[in-house]
Amino acid sequence: MLDNLSINIRAAILSLLVLAVSLLVWEVSIPGQKAVGELTEYELLTGGGQPKAGVPPPSAIAVKAWEELSNPFYDAGPNDKGIGIQIGYSIYRVLTGYFLAAVVAIPLGFLIGMSPVAYKAFNPFIQVLRPISPLAWMPLALFIIQDSEASAIFVIFICSIWPMLINTAFGVAGVREDWVNVARTHELGNLRTAFSVILPAAAPTIVTGMRISIGIAWLVIVAAEMLVGGTGIGYYVWNEWNNLDLTSVIFSILMIGVVGMLLDLAFSRLQRAVAFAE
Repeated sequence: MLDNLSINIRAAILSLLVLAVSLLVWEVSIPGQKAVGELTEYELLTGGGQPKAGVPPPSAIAVKAWEELSNPFYDAGPNDKGIGIQIGYSIYRVLTGYFLAAVVAIPLGFLIGMSPVAYKAFNPFIQVLRPISPLAWMPLALFIIQDSEASAIFVIFICSIWPMLINTAFGVAGVREDWVNVARTHELGNLRTAFSVILPAAAPTIVTGMRISIGIAWLVIVAAEMLVGGTGIGYYVWNEWNNLDLTSVIFSILMIGVVGMLLDLAFSRLQRAVAFAE
């Protein structure tokens, strides 16, 4: 216990040290701009002393983060919403598409894992559809659904379904045969066997697929929102880029990383809970 605590403390100190050094190097490597009083007459006349677009230093990003996070839910119109509202739209789309995918993938994965006939029947469709980029579905979804919101959710559904489906089928097929035989000996029906024997044994693999899917879904929603526009963290990034506000772009990129980390952390806790229950 003490060894683990010591390792965690040293790891945290090392992480903070690496972060501090990286930020310091970044800060000092950004060239400063001359103040107006320092410009020569020639520079003023030719515009040579005008600030040029460049990568902002960490201090500027910290100021931007404070401004945005101090009032994250303001709404000043269609193109001016707080970062909290934008992330909220993205999380809503991700979770909606994700849970719809789970409703389809987990039962279908059970069927494929328990039945060799179902595996052979569905495997060609899986192998053809799984490698297709989720964003390749977006034009077709927009044409058929005629709604950008529903189309973004559909893309999340498509990208989320495959890891859950494959991991569920793999986990179910990998359940020890003697456990299933014992259930049959006790004359348990197929449904009861699935819930009392197969599901607990396959749960860690299923949750792993769910964890992979949520990570992919969060990656895809950013690109999808850049295409459909309107709202969401992906739209926020693209809109700030169009405004040439690199400080806001970098801030939003960091927020995407933080939210993705929190989503992964939630499923990591779920994984540990399932493994402990097993």
